[in-house]
Amino acid sequence: MSSPSSQGVVDRVQNFVSENKHAVLIGTAAALVAIGGVAYYASSSSSGSRSGDVEKGEGKKDKKKSKKRKTVKDDDGPILEERKPKASAVEEEEPNYTPEDIAQMSEEERTKAAASLKAKGNSAYQQRKFATAIDYYTRAIAVTPKPEPVFFSNRAACFVNLNPPQHDKVIEDCDKALELDKNYLKALNRRATALEVLERFPEALRDFTAAAILDKFQNMSSAEAVERVLKKLATNKAQEIFTSREKRLPSHMFTSAYFGAFRPRPLPELPESPSTGDSTLRMALEALSASDYAHAFTLVNEAIEQGISWDSGKAEALNLRGTFKFLMTEIDGAKEDFLKSIELQPSLTQTWVKVASVYMEQGDPKKAFECFEEAIKHNPNDPDIYYHRGQVLFIMNEFGEAAENYTKSTELDDKFVFSHIQLAVAQYKSGNLANSMATFRRTLKAFPERSEPQNYYGELLLDQQRYPDAVEKFERAIEIERLKTPPMNVLPMVNKGLALFQWKQDVEAAEKCCQEALEIDPECEAAVATLAQLSLQQGKIDIALTMFDRQSQLARSEPELISALTYQYATQAQMEFMKTYPEMAAQLGQMARMM
Repeated sequence: MSSPSSQGVVDRVQNFVSENKHAVLIGTAAALVAIGGVAYYASSSSSGSRSGDVEKGEGKKDKKKSKKRKTVKDDDGPILEERKPKASAVEEEEPNYTPEDIAQMSEEERTKAAASLKAKGNSAYQQRKFATAIDYYTRAIAVTPKPEPVFFSNRAACFVNLNPPQHDKVIEDCDKALELDKNYLKALNRRATALEVLERFPEALRDFTAAAILDKFQNMSSAEAVERVLKKLATNKAQEIFTSREKRLPSHMFTSAYFGAFRPRPLPELPESPSTGDSTLRMALEALSASDYAHAFTLVNEAIEQGISWDSGKAEALNLRGTFKFLMTEIDGAKEDFLKSIELQPSLTQTWVKVASVYMEQGDPKKAFECFEEAIKHNPNDPDIYYHRGQVLFIMNEFGEAAENYTKSTELDDKFVFSHIQLAVAQYKSGNLANSMATFRRTLKAFPERSEPQNYYGELLLDQQRYPDAVEKFERAIEIERLKTPPMNVLPMVNKGLALFQWKQDVEAAEKCCQEALEIDPECEAAVATLAQLSLQQGKIDIALTMFDRQSQLARSEPELISALTYQYATQAQMEFMKTYPEMAAQLGQMARMM
């Protein structure tokens, strides 16, 4: 397990957006129109059910009037916008009008004939005679003097119910219905469903998003459909990207955080007559000590290929190569290297700790804890074992046990700052506020030249909404970082931006903090994710999309990539909505204020 990292900041930003997703969705869409300077007007078109639609309305239901759905077996028949004629009524078959017949009919005659054919289509639909209904609607479309969207939408409903369904024809008919009335909710939902079945997910997302907003989020099925299709779209794309993406190390800050979570160890002594591989391994470990991770990775691979002459050296090399593989999400390869390292040198407790991380990544905490126990058997006085076991317990929300392990780690070695920080955070999570604050104050005094205690203490103060105190801690952390030898940890800058946003709603100042962080560290995922959301708040949609795309490129794991792609696709769908429905701006603004 690594030390506290930027992922916590990303999670806080994205959790806020997730909890307020309807307001963000509306606010973003409204902002899109504001950018274009479009003249706003309230839509006068009906977005609900239309007269003569073959199916029941799909909008908000009146709970008080909700009853068992009627079927053709009920005395009064199914509930329709146009009821099925009573059995006693004499139905006359409409003639098959030829183009010549239609040309000779008056507009009134054509309107009457079309209405009659539509009614017969509705009746056939209710009797599940879908091919017959399709014929009636097709004839109604041919004879009507004015194209009616309901004819096409009803025919689409018939194509859905054929065996097998004809989804392409559903889409064609809904296209025509929506050309005639873009606010026609049933046609939107029918087309979206057909597009989803055909796995045309970007288009399905576009339609479900439009339906959800047009229906003012009153129909939960539309909102759920948006989330469902977003998940499919993002998951499929993430898998495609990961399959083709070249494996690479994560950002320097992330890599530093991982290696920094282990106490430094002395370099191994080389044999009296070292081989080329032995010397290359030594150079790899020296590059690692200098935080030159790319070079260290290249060198350790070379050392293993050249051949290392002694077993403990091989174990060190496999430990290091496995660590790089783990960071590059080559989990199986990392596990293989770690197990070979343990086989060569079982007493190398760091490898036991790292293979425990692999088991946690694979969802097997039982095996992870067995690895910690094995490590303790070999060296019960290694403080790293307890720190990392505490990290596992922490992510499992076992904060009390985590605190015990952090305490044990600090008792064995009180010079490792992260054990103190994580102890304070675990105490805070357990509800022991006084103990947590006291631990942080002791840590600040013991490590005056370290920025991390200032930064993470600031995060706890921010969580308590003690904004001035939090900003003061973040600023102090930034001061300390500026005095260090580069590269600079820019996380306190991002946190300061978040604090200013939450405290004063000062989006501009928050944005400036993130931009400065990215100038120093272009790969800081926390800054990218935060700037993306802040850009949405200000209606800077192009920048937001650029940031989401950048976040996707920086994502280390598939879940992180799925999350980034989800926001990217959701924003794109909202942009498409506002291009199609610019007149919704006034309504969207009102809806946003109500949420």
